[in-house]
Amino acid sequence: MSDLPVALDHCVIHVGDWEVALDFYTNVMGGEAIAVKDGYVFRWADKQLNCHGPNKFAEPKARVPVEPGNSDLCFCWNGPIADAVAHLNAHGITTEEGPCKRFGGQGDGTSVYFRDPDGSLMEFISYE
Repeated sequence: MSDLPVALDHCVIHVGDWEVALDFYTNVMGGEAIAVKDGYVFRWADKQLNCHGPNKFAEPKARVPVEPGNSDLCFCWNGPIADAVAHLNAHGITTEEGPCKRFGGQGDGTSVYFRDPDGSLMEFISYE
């Protein structure tokens, strides 16, 4: 472990429709929506997902801006992975892969993969 005082604070994705993103990231992903100028950010405790999208572009820009559907994000599911699958099914979300064993930020876990409304790859990982 490094002695540097560094930790992940937030990451950024691009969304194609603010209202669809609002519904997905609050109801399916469980994030807290925070309205900002021209859109939303979503927060899980002290981690934040910033969204660029229609009418919202931040400076400085990435060299090659991420398009809607070009992201790959993993979220911790605090419970059995079977509960995550049931949650996704209840929201009409199709799983693409899993449950399957994966190695994440907390070590060995079990993951399930699915897509957000723009097509970005999403993952729930459970360490139970």
